Amino acid sequence: MAASNINVVVITGNLTQDPELRHTGGGTAVCELRVAVNSRRKDGQTGEWVDKPNYFDVKVWGAQGENCATYLSKGRPIAVEGRLDWREWEAKDGSGKRQRVEIIANSVQFLGSRDGSGGGNGGGNGGNGGFTPSSDVPADTSDYAGAPAGGGNGGDDDIPF
Repeated sequence: MAASNINVVVITGNLTQDPELRHTGGGTAVCELRVAVNSRRKDGQTGEWVDKPNYFDVKVWGAQGENCATYLSKGRPIAVEGRLDWREWEAKDGSGKRQRVEIIANSVQFLGSRDGSGGGNGGGNGGNGGFTPSSDVPADTSDYAGAPAGGGNGGDDDIPF
């Protein structure tokens, strides 16, 4: 049996600029995003944890790309799932070949809130801009409503199974 190749990328980060929407000659929308993702490492000299930013170019095709251009802006936190794509071309000035690796998105998840109150719009320090995860869908806590603290068995140490 031959080994399969796997090309899957998942990142979460913040947009470093506003999305750029273009259309191909055939009318297909393509949105280009630039995402900053911080890696943490320990500085060998000081022993302090420091953030190292990594920057990724992302292409989002079709209706999803149009949505990105409409609803996203610089600083907004997003999650991207997709694949790596390598390209090579000749420089326009004839100075040689150029290459680029970018992420072709399968899905883009908008994080934070559109008005910036969820963080991401600002911060400028390369951090998460005070982002606090939130959801528009309320959590279903009905399973926990009747359970008193401590298990409700009156302190009995018997295991119930």
